[in-house]
Amino acid sequence: MTVLPRKIGVYGGGRMGAGIAQAFAVAGADVVIIEADDQAGIAARQRIEKVLATSAEKAGVTAGGTVEVSSAPSDLAGLPLVIEAVPEVAELKRSVLATIAEQTPSAMIASNTSALPIDELADALTDPSRLIGLHFFNPVPVSQLVEVVVGSRTDHDLMTRARGLVEALGKQAITVTDSPGFASSRLGVALALEAIRMLADGVASAEDIDAAMTLGYRHPTGPLRTTDIVGLDVRLAIAEHLERQLGQRFSPPQLLRDKVARGELGRKTGQGFYRW
Repeated sequence: MTVLPRKIGVYGGGRMGAGIAQAFAVAGADVVIIEADDQAGIAARQRIEKVLATSAEKAGVTAGGTVEVSSAPSDLAGLPLVIEAVPEVAELKRSVLATIAEQTPSAMIASNTSALPIDELADALTDPSRLIGLHFFNPVPVSQLVEVVVGSRTDHDLMTRARGLVEALGKQAITVTDSPGFASSRLGVALALEAIRMLADGVASAEDIDAAMTLGYRHPTGPLRTTDIVGLDVRLAIAEHLERQLGQRFSPPQLLRDKVARGELGRKTGQGFYRW
């Protein structure tokens, strides 16, 4: 059984980064979160303190490890594992991955990307074999799945170590080869886009479309509510990427584009296909 490292790094303290940090801290690892500057660091610290307090209050789950926030990438030096969790912008991720590699010459480096190709991100490293995908799901603390994405140049032993880390967190790992949308995003986006088309065509209400999947197919959450939770802007970006890679079947519906243009991004803005 894989034992978690004593201390790990997470680069990016947004919703996903904070959730990843919480999962590792609860499992007993000390975590250092790297943010862009002191102001972002303060926001990240408040975010992680809030989620840890909520977990303790609602589920009685307390962290066995600590979480600290820094704006100095040099604080990653010597860590055996660093997870990149910045927004889904290829140029940003490559820049951050290069910084991580510079600070940690021997660390296992993982990207939390939900759709960007691992092989393309690995081009930012002088040693691409060090990079693997660890696609966590939102909300990280309660989600059981982590997608382990293996690039064509990823070291085979890294895959074994990554699966062991996921299991040490008490989660289930699935392994997929580096391909557009991996397994989860490709299937999830396909279902969501068709649900949005049905809503635009007046087939049924958002509530009834979701009920068809939750009650008829036992999905825990319907595709439209899930899109609100993920973020309509995130869904749109992934759909556009998949359309470029896989063709017109992933073309985003105009309704999705219109909502994103109006700033109706889902739960994080209070309005998406539902009011939050």
